[in-house]
Amino acid sequence: MNASSSSSSDVRPAEGYAGDVTPETAAAWLAGGQAVLVDVRTDAEREWVGYVPGAVPVAWKQWPGMAMNPDFDAALRAAVPPGGRVVLLCRSGVRSVAAAKRATELGIEAYNILEGFEGNADADGHRGNQGGWRRRGLPWKQN
Repeated sequence: MNASSSSSSDVRPAEGYAGDVTPETAAAWLAGGQAVLVDVRTDAEREWVGYVPGAVPVAWKQWPGMAMNPDFDAALRAAVPPGGRVVLLCRSGVRSVAAAKRATELGIEAYNILEGFEGNADADGHRGNQGGWRRRGLPWKQN
């Protein structure tokens, strides 16, 4: 798929939001101006693990304690233009599902990015070896 096209086959059906997309599809949408990428990880995760250039940071839960971000709704609405599409990224694709459901409740066309930034943990409990935005060689930086 090139950055200026998308098809329904790029989207996997989901319950409660527009669907799930691969990291590659999300990156193409972002590059083509077809979606806003919102990173719902904590500030600490983005600082220490890495981040996607151009992503809007809007934590779903806040560190420490992982309390819900009371400003999530307002920050998400500010990040996504009316009628726009958002792709949501977290560490492994779990928090971003909850965020996609909330975005949908707010009237935003929302997609979860499968595998998240780091992917699932491997047999040794390490992330970054099985899928994820970073493992797939998509643009990212680290402070």
